[in-house]
Amino acid sequence: MKGLLESLVRGLGNGSVYALLALGFVIIYKATRVISFAQPAFMICGAVAVSHLAGVTGFYAAVLISVAGVAALALAVERAAIRPMVGRPVFVVAIITLGVDVVLRVIVNGFIGRDVRQVGDPWGFRTVHLAGIGVQQRHLAMLAAAVVVLLAVFAFFRHTRYGLAMRAAAYDQEAALAQGVSVGMVFALSWALAGGLAAIAGTFVGTGQGVDQLTWIIALKALPAIILGGLDSLGGAVAGGLAVGVAESLVQAYQQQLAPWLGQNFAVVSPYVVMLVVLLVRPYGLFGTREVERV
Repeated sequence: MKGLLESLVRGLGNGSVYALLALGFVIIYKATRVISFAQPAFMICGAVAVSHLAGVTGFYAAVLISVAGVAALALAVERAAIRPMVGRPVFVVAIITLGVDVVLRVIVNGFIGRDVRQVGDPWGFRTVHLAGIGVQQRHLAMLAAAVVVLLAVFAFFRHTRYGLAMRAAAYDQEAALAQGVSVGMVFALSWALAGGLAAIAGTFVGTGQGVDQLTWIIALKALPAIILGGLDSLGGAVAGGLAVGVAESLVQAYQQQLAPWLGQNFAVVSPYVVMLVVLLVRPYGLFGTREVERV
């Protein structure tokens, strides 16, 4: 039981990071109907920015500066590369985001170098014991930070003018325009929010083990999370991220005992297996909106 609880806490910690990334994907998708493949680059940009700034400003100030900087970078990308493509096929815009991701990662790799960069977090791999359960401090920090950020994001969407505008545009852009909502502002704000969330996620991905040129691959685990929860569901993104994190942690802890024939690294692909199983039952995800087309 102790091992199970420790695995669950570890999974929830990692899953909270996936949830932040997935939320960024879903925010952009709801606003623009485009899946942004630039999120891994924004994630790694945030982590690397913190690694360079933490020694100068301290870790917490570095995180705030990084979030603001990556949000501004995402806004600039939307203005320069995405806004001119309004009205073009969705597939074309998605390919452009993939190109943006590659370009940004090539640039940021120069700031990483060949070695692993530490983000300067105050936790590392230190463990605390809660009710006899050994839990890494960074997993608790991940979970606590994700809860605060997610509550702030949901409060923003529900109680602020801009949040209501984004919800209206996501529901029906033409109706929102008729009511005076600036859809261009919604597009820009969605990219900025997604960039800031990716920066926070990148910072926590780098806690403990640091950041290298392959860290961006972790962001791909947000894709099973958004498919699992539903592409157009903010709550589904959170639930999907946590589910993916828990599933991965449990497989990592017990797979060698129960199914060693699956190999040494099956935990890496387990999120995608969960995604495929859910898609077989619910093609639109657990919380996604079922689209009905009449012909």
